[in-house]
Amino acid sequence: MIQAIIDGEQNPGLLADRAKGLLRHKIRELQAALAGRITTPHRCLLAPRRDDLRHAEAKMERVEEEIQRHTFPLGEDVARLGTIPGMDRVTAWGLWAELGQNRDQFPSAGHAACWAGLCPGHFESAGKRLSGKTRKGSAFLRRCLANAAWALSTKKSSYLSALFRRITARRGHKRAILAVAHAMLVIAYYLLKRKQEYKELSVNYFDQLNAEGLRRSLVRRLERLGHQVTLQPRPVTT
Repeated sequence: MIQAIIDGEQNPGLLADRAKGLLRHKIRELQAALAGRITTPHRCLLAPRRDDLRHAEAKMERVEEEIQRHTFPLGEDVARLGTIPGMDRVTAWGLWAELGQNRDQFPSAGHAACWAGLCPGHFESAGKRLSGKTRKGSAFLRRCLANAAWALSTKKSSYLSALFRRITARRGHKRAILAVAHAMLVIAYYLLKRKQEYKELSVNYFDQLNAEGLRRSLVRRLERLGHQVTLQPRPVTT
Protein backbone atom coordinates (compact mmCIF):
# COMPACT_ATOMS: atom_id res chain seq x y z
CA MET A 1 0.00 0.00 0.00
CA ILE A 2 2.79 2.42 0.93
CA GLN A 3 4.75 1.43 -2.16
CA ALA A 4 1.70 2.09 -4.35
CA ILE A 5 1.34 5.59 -2.87
CA ILE A 6 5.03 6.27 -3.56
CA ASP A 7 4.57 5.03 -7.14
CA GLY A 8 1.81 7.59 -7.67
CA GLU A 9 -1.43 5.69 -7.03
CA GLN A 10 -4.11 7.97 -5.50
CA ASN A 11 -7.33 5.99 -5.90
CA PRO A 12 -8.53 5.21 -2.32
CA GLY A 13 -10.39 2.10 -3.48
CA LEU A 14 -7.38 0.58 -5.22
CA LEU A 15 -5.10 1.44 -2.31
CA ALA A 16 -7.45 0.01 0.32
CA ASP A 17 -7.85 -3.17 -1.73
CA ARG A 18 -4.17 -3.92 -1.05
CA ALA A 19 -4.91 -4.43 2.65
CA LYS A 20 -4.16 -7.82 4.17
CA GLY A 21 -5.15 -9.77 7.28
CA LEU A 22 -7.46 -8.06 9.77
CA LEU A 23 -7.35 -4.83 7.77
CA ARG A 24 -9.57 -6.52 5.19
CA HIS A 25 -12.44 -5.98 7.64
CA LYS A 26 -11.87 -2.20 7.56
CA ILE A 27 -11.89 -1.46 3.84
CA ARG A 28 -14.36 1.44 4.17
CA GLU A 29 -12.37 3.06 6.97
CA LEU A 30 -9.19 2.66 4.93
CA GLN A 31 -10.79 4.25 1.88
CA ALA A 32 -11.84 7.24 3.98
CA ALA A 33 -8.38 7.53 5.52
CA LEU A 34 -6.62 7.29 2.13
CA ALA A 35 -8.81 9.90 0.45
CA GLY A 36 -6.75 13.06 0.15
CA ARG A 37 -4.23 15.00 -1.87
CA ILE A 38 -0.81 13.34 -2.06
CA THR A 39 1.81 15.46 -3.81
CA THR A 40 5.35 14.81 -4.98
CA PRO A 41 6.89 16.27 -1.78
CA HIS A 42 4.76 13.87 0.26
CA ARG A 43 6.10 10.93 -1.75
CA CYS A 44 9.67 12.17 -1.36
CA LEU A 45 9.21 12.20 2.43
CA LEU A 46 7.46 8.83 2.47
CA ALA A 47 10.11 6.95 0.47
CA PRO A 48 12.90 7.31 3.11
CA ARG A 49 10.47 6.12 5.79
CA ARG A 50 9.77 3.02 3.72
CA ASP A 51 13.51 2.42 3.37
CA ASP A 52 13.95 2.82 7.17
CA LEU A 53 11.21 0.24 7.74
CA ARG A 54 12.79 -2.24 5.34
CA HIS A 55 16.18 -1.71 6.97
CA ALA A 56 14.73 -2.34 10.46
CA GLU A 57 12.92 -5.47 9.25
CA ALA A 58 16.12 -6.78 7.65
CA LYS A 59 18.01 -6.29 10.93
CA MET A 60 15.28 -8.11 12.83
CA GLU A 61 15.48 -11.02 10.40
CA ARG A 62 19.26 -11.27 10.88
CA VAL A 63 18.88 -11.23 14.67
CA GLU A 64 16.19 -13.93 14.53
CA GLU A 65 18.37 -16.06 12.25
CA GLU A 66 21.21 -15.79 14.77
CA ILE A 67 18.89 -16.72 17.64
CA GLN A 68 17.59 -19.64 15.59
CA ARG A 69 21.13 -20.86 15.04
CA HIS A 70 22.01 -20.74 18.75
CA THR A 71 18.73 -22.29 19.88
CA PHE A 72 18.68 -25.09 17.32
CA PRO A 73 19.27 -27.76 20.05
CA LEU A 74 16.11 -26.46 21.77
CA GLY A 75 13.97 -27.00 18.70
CA GLU A 76 11.66 -29.51 20.38
CA ASP A 77 10.94 -27.21 23.33
CA VAL A 78 10.35 -24.21 21.04
CA ALA A 79 8.02 -26.27 18.85
CA ARG A 80 6.23 -27.54 21.95
CA LEU A 81 5.65 -23.99 23.19
CA GLY A 82 4.50 -23.01 19.72
CA THR A 83 1.47 -25.27 20.11
CA ILE A 84 0.05 -22.80 22.65
CA PRO A 85 -2.37 -20.41 20.88
CA GLY A 86 -0.93 -16.92 20.53
CA MET A 87 2.68 -17.93 21.21
CA ASP A 88 5.04 -17.44 18.28
CA ARG A 89 8.66 -18.54 18.20
CA VAL A 90 9.99 -15.16 19.42
CA THR A 91 7.79 -15.40 22.52
CA ALA A 92 8.85 -19.03 22.98
CA TRP A 93 12.52 -18.02 22.80
CA GLY A 94 12.02 -15.31 25.40
CA LEU A 95 10.09 -17.57 27.74
CA TRP A 96 12.64 -20.38 27.49
CA ALA A 97 15.51 -17.93 28.04
CA GLU A 98 13.91 -16.46 31.16
CA LEU A 99 12.84 -19.75 32.74
CA GLY A 100 16.17 -21.39 31.97
CA GLN A 101 16.97 -24.98 31.16
CA ASN A 102 16.65 -26.15 34.78
CA ARG A 103 12.95 -25.90 35.63
CA ASP A 104 13.58 -27.54 39.03
CA GLN A 105 14.49 -24.11 40.37
CA PHE A 106 10.72 -23.43 40.32
CA PRO A 107 8.99 -26.02 42.57
CA SER A 108 5.67 -25.31 40.89
CA ALA A 109 4.03 -23.28 38.15
CA GLY A 110 2.83 -20.88 40.84
CA HIS A 111 6.43 -20.13 41.83
CA ALA A 112 7.30 -19.41 38.20
CA ALA A 113 4.29 -17.10 37.81
CA CYS A 114 5.17 -15.29 41.04
CA TRP A 115 8.76 -14.85 39.86
CA ALA A 116 7.47 -13.39 36.58
CA GLY A 117 5.26 -10.90 38.43
CA LEU A 118 2.05 -12.38 37.05
CA CYS A 119 0.40 -13.24 40.38
CA PRO A 120 -1.88 -10.80 42.23
CA GLY A 121 -0.61 -9.41 45.50
CA HIS A 122 -2.02 -10.47 48.87
CA PHE A 123 -1.69 -7.36 50.99
CA GLU A 124 -4.01 -7.86 53.97
CA SER A 125 -4.45 -6.19 57.31
CA ALA A 126 -6.81 -7.25 60.10
CA GLY A 127 -8.30 -9.87 57.81
CA LYS A 128 -9.17 -7.32 55.13
CA ARG A 129 -7.60 -7.48 51.68
CA LEU A 130 -6.29 -4.02 50.84
CA SER A 131 -4.56 -4.50 47.50
CA GLY A 132 -4.39 -7.02 44.68
CA LYS A 133 -1.73 -5.17 42.74
CA THR A 134 0.75 -7.47 41.02
CA ARG A 135 4.26 -7.54 42.44
CA LYS A 136 7.46 -6.72 40.62
CA GLY A 137 9.04 -9.60 38.76
CA SER A 138 10.80 -10.38 35.51
CA ALA A 139 9.81 -7.33 33.47
CA PHE A 140 10.97 -8.88 30.20
CA LEU A 141 9.02 -12.13 30.63
CA ARG A 142 5.93 -10.31 31.83
CA ARG A 143 6.02 -7.95 28.83
CA CYS A 144 6.66 -10.85 26.47
CA LEU A 145 3.65 -12.84 27.68
CA ALA A 146 1.44 -9.74 27.85
CA ASN A 147 2.15 -9.03 24.17
CA ALA A 148 1.25 -12.64 23.33
CA ALA A 149 -1.99 -12.27 25.31
CA TRP A 150 -2.89 -9.10 23.39
CA ALA A 151 -2.34 -10.94 20.11
CA LEU A 152 -4.53 -13.78 21.34
CA SER A 153 -7.37 -11.42 22.29
CA THR A 154 -8.31 -10.97 18.61
CA LYS A 155 -8.85 -14.70 18.06
CA LYS A 156 -12.11 -16.53 18.73
CA SER A 157 -11.40 -20.25 18.60
CA SER A 158 -9.45 -21.23 21.71
CA TYR A 159 -9.78 -21.69 25.45
CA LEU A 160 -7.38 -18.79 26.13
CA SER A 161 -9.33 -16.35 23.95
CA ALA A 162 -12.53 -17.42 25.74
CA LEU A 163 -10.76 -16.80 29.05
CA PHE A 164 -9.82 -13.31 27.88
CA ARG A 165 -13.40 -12.40 26.95
CA ARG A 166 -14.78 -13.93 30.16
CA ILE A 167 -12.49 -11.85 32.40
CA THR A 168 -12.80 -8.71 30.26
CA ALA A 169 -16.56 -8.69 30.80
CA ARG A 170 -16.10 -8.65 34.59
CA ARG A 171 -12.74 -7.01 35.26
CA GLY A 172 -11.67 -5.11 32.16
CA HIS A 173 -8.97 -5.52 29.51
CA LYS A 174 -5.90 -4.93 31.68
CA ARG A 175 -6.74 -7.60 34.23
CA ALA A 176 -7.75 -9.96 31.43
CA ILE A 177 -4.36 -9.53 29.76
CA LEU A 178 -2.51 -10.38 32.97
CA ALA A 179 -4.79 -13.36 33.63
CA VAL A 180 -4.22 -14.79 30.14
CA ALA A 181 -0.47 -14.15 30.40
CA HIS A 182 -0.50 -16.01 33.73
CA ALA A 183 -2.42 -18.91 32.16
CA MET A 184 0.03 -19.08 29.25
CA LEU A 185 3.00 -19.22 31.63
CA VAL A 186 1.42 -22.00 33.69
CA ILE A 187 0.65 -23.99 30.53
CA ALA A 188 4.19 -23.47 29.23
CA TYR A 189 5.68 -24.57 32.55
CA TYR A 190 3.89 -27.91 32.47
CA LEU A 191 4.50 -28.49 28.76
CA LEU A 192 8.25 -28.06 29.26
CA LYS A 193 8.35 -30.06 32.47
CA ARG A 194 6.25 -32.97 31.19
CA LYS A 195 7.50 -32.86 27.59
CA GLN A 196 3.96 -32.68 26.25
CA GLU A 197 2.15 -30.68 23.59
CA TYR A 198 -0.73 -28.32 24.28
CA LYS A 199 -4.21 -29.86 24.23
CA GLU A 200 -7.01 -27.45 23.41
CA LEU A 201 -9.95 -27.35 25.86
CA SER A 202 -12.19 -25.69 23.20
CA VAL A 203 -13.73 -22.23 23.12
CA ASN A 204 -16.91 -23.61 24.79
CA TYR A 205 -15.06 -24.90 27.86
CA PHE A 206 -16.52 -22.35 30.29
CA ASP A 207 -20.06 -22.79 28.95
CA GLN A 208 -19.80 -26.54 29.48
CA LEU A 209 -18.72 -26.13 33.12
CA ASN A 210 -22.23 -25.07 34.10
CA ALA A 211 -24.42 -25.69 31.07
CA GLU A 212 -27.66 -25.81 33.09
CA GLY A 213 -26.94 -22.50 34.81
CA LEU A 214 -26.14 -20.89 31.46
CA ARG A 215 -29.43 -22.11 30.01
CA ARG A 216 -31.41 -20.68 32.93
CA SER A 217 -29.60 -17.37 32.67
CA LEU A 218 -30.24 -17.03 28.93
CA VAL A 219 -33.91 -17.98 29.34
CA ARG A 220 -34.36 -15.35 32.07
CA ARG A 221 -32.80 -12.70 29.87
CA LEU A 222 -35.14 -13.51 26.99
CA GLU A 223 -38.16 -13.53 29.33
CA ARG A 224 -37.21 -10.09 30.64
CA LEU A 225 -37.33 -8.91 27.03
CA GLY A 226 -40.92 -10.15 26.76
CA HIS A 227 -40.38 -13.52 25.07
CA GLN A 228 -41.91 -16.85 26.01
CA VAL A 229 -39.18 -19.47 25.78
CA THR A 230 -39.57 -23.19 25.23
CA LEU A 231 -36.42 -25.29 25.06
CA GLN A 232 -36.26 -28.43 22.96
CA PRO A 233 -33.22 -30.68 22.46
CA ARG A 234 -31.73 -30.62 19.00
CA PRO A 235 -32.31 -33.86 17.05
CA VAL A 236 -29.25 -36.06 16.88
CA THR A 237 -28.10 -36.49 13.29
CA THR A 238 -26.47 -39.72 12.17
